[in-house]
Amino acid sequence: MKNFIILLVLFGVTPIVFSQNYTSFFSGNTTDTTTTTYGGVCLMGGASEDDNAMIWFLQQANEGDVLVLRASGSDGYNDYMYSDLGVSVNSVETIVFNDSSAKNESYIHQKIQQAEAIWLAGGNQWNYVSYWRNSPIDSLINQAITNRDIVIGGTSAGMAVLGDFYFSAQNGTVTSSTALTNPFDNRIVVDSTSFISNDYLSDVITDTHYDNPDRKGRHIVFLSRILVDYRITAKGIACDEYTAVCIDTNGIARVYGDYPTYDDNAYFIQPNCEIINNEPENCSPGSPLDWNQNELAIKVYSVKGTTDGSNYFDLNDWESGNGGNWENWYVDNGVFNTQAGNKPNCKTLSTSPNDESSIFSVYPNPAANRVTISLQLNKYKSNSLVISNAIGQEFERLGLTGSDEIHLNTEDFPAGLYFIKIMRGGENILVEKLLIE
Repeated sequence: MKNFIILLVLFGVTPIVFSQNYTSFFSGNTTDTTTTTYGGVCLMGGASEDDNAMIWFLQQANEGDVLVLRASGSDGYNDYMYSDLGVSVNSVETIVFNDSSAKNESYIHQKIQQAEAIWLAGGNQWNYVSYWRNSPIDSLINQAITNRDIVIGGTSAGMAVLGDFYFSAQNGTVTSSTALTNPFDNRIVVDSTSFISNDYLSDVITDTHYDNPDRKGRHIVFLSRILVDYRITAKGIACDEYTAVCIDTNGIARVYGDYPTYDDNAYFIQPNCEIINNEPENCSPGSPLDWNQNELAIKVYSVKGTTDGSNYFDLNDWESGNGGNWENWYVDNGVFNTQAGNKPNCKTLSTSPNDESSIFSVYPNPAANRVTISLQLNKYKSNSLVISNAIGQEFERLGLTGSDEIHLNTEDFPAGLYFIKIMRGGENILVEKLLIE
């Protein structure tokens, strides 16, 4: 059925556009402007927005056009962003997706292409995933991030979908107690399908509302499932409800909040790099999670949010920061624990270019019928190469010498995600992902 549009003008400045599958609320100048943006990502904890973090977000747009995308709600952001915070922007438009068919609307596509800032509101993240993934919406958002360096941000569900991995809530939400009791509960859907892409959130899964309810335990379950299911050592970024993390294009994550009015924190979470083969002792269906590693499994930098964002964490090395404290997190038979810890020293574990240097490439990737694996592994004399799928089924195992170029026929491999692992003494020393179409 052909869409209809009714234009109403309120007070001469705020047109409202209604359609069968979306609703638009507009504030500001209807003539599009183009500005040089400053990029970045703003991650908001999920309660009321932190004004100082939102000011940072708007300033990154450099007086451009702000687009709010949501799947429920109304125009609550329009006045707040356009006039209440004292930051000059050309316009603020909120578009509410009433159903998934709005993803094909050319009007919305045009607005994404013209935006200097995009904000994803709260709600149900499965609506965002199911409405936008593999559609013009996520494609245009990613093009805007990559080609025009727009600033993007989100709160609650909007923050939850900004990581490389994301809890999709396809089967509803899940509590920490449920997730820790059974890491394979059917509500735990940790997705890796390409969606919203940001360089500094690569291999990161976010979580929100961290203090209400407590979500630390389930976040560790998400990380354990990524490691077990995808063989990727992912990291986490989380915010308590009244905290925000603003990441600039240099990879510095500043933490905004109102400490001590709200004793809230942001958390930067990573498996302890000082532990070789750091994996859960038990992450299996129907059993409580065990990820203990002598109470040192997870390293976390906990940072209180301040009004000036002076406390920060450096996402370039995941070790340097200011104003925070290191903690050790671990799970013992389904029980989450935390205690004071020390900064990890990951640099001592890196291989020297003059010692065990490696070159490992896979191409083409994605592949169809044939793939080339190029290896140059100095001093690795007795290795093997193993190709397995995402659930651990082995499809190929080959012996290796010091240097190899392997041409592999993959026409009999089912389409999907695979992991190419270089093994030494039964341990993974290098892993690359391969997508077969």
